[in-house]
Amino acid sequence: MWLPHPCYDSKAHYEIGRIHLPVAPFCDIQCNYCVRGINSAENRPGLTTAIISPKKALHRLDWAIRSDPRIQIAAIAGPGEPLANEATFETFALVNQRFPELSKCLSTNGLTLSDKLPRLKEVGVKYLTVTLNAVDPKISGAIYAHVCWERQFYHGVQAGRILLERQLEGIYQASQRGFMVKVNTVLIPGINSDHLMEVAQTIKTAGACIMNIMPLIPVGRFSGLRFPTTEELKKSRAECEPIIKQWYLCKQCRADAVGVPGEETGKVMQQEVYPQVCATCGY
Repeated sequence: MWLPHPCYDSKAHYEIGRIHLPVAPFCDIQCNYCVRGINSAENRPGLTTAIISPKKALHRLDWAIRSDPRIQIAAIAGPGEPLANEATFETFALVNQRFPELSKCLSTNGLTLSDKLPRLKEVGVKYLTVTLNAVDPKISGAIYAHVCWERQFYHGVQAGRILLERQLEGIYQASQRGFMVKVNTVLIPGINSDHLMEVAQTIKTAGACIMNIMPLIPVGRFSGLRFPTTEELKKSRAECEPIIKQWYLCKQCRADAVGVPGEETGKVMQQEVYPQVCATCGY
């Protein structure tokens, strides 16, 4: 059964709630616009008030549903890369057992997506969001500081090529297996801003059903760049709309967001800190 998702369906955006369970602290790539952390003051991706264990995630989900029965989506969106954290699968297994009626959603950079699809299917995940910012390895190389693949670190064009190949394979395989796939693309002025129509065509061919072009939040290595203007964002979306359906309501949520997105409200619970070390590459 497919429940409407507030990040895929504009009507559901104002009626259905979701909760992001922050169980995945560690990441296998480093985006130049990303700074992950424990932070309650800012509202952007990569931030949470705490990393919680899978069992605490289940408790938090139970609390959220009791607080607001409109919560129908259980999601994991970081603050790192969910597929690089075993806690992601442990959490979804617990959620699927306790709340089988909820829709399960995951955000990923796509590096290991094709390998993890059977496990995601097993724990009931149906909605996937893949962040893909370029389909030219040279452009990708300028966006990512490194990619950790098969216990090796890659940089520049080589990193961009590996990531892109894996992302497109993941999107294709996921769409073939019946997952609903949305692609997030960060609009980065001067880097990928003239490249998004090519991105749109490529992800459409790979099997994505919707594209969400988001404005850059200049932090980290890209802290010296500027925000895209409203006109630049509108132009990019208008150019890509004839190619693939565009999403216009994204709030660029925190990793611990909870509530109905269209109401821009939510509650945050303090939780115990969970271990934050990757068993694969220690990053």
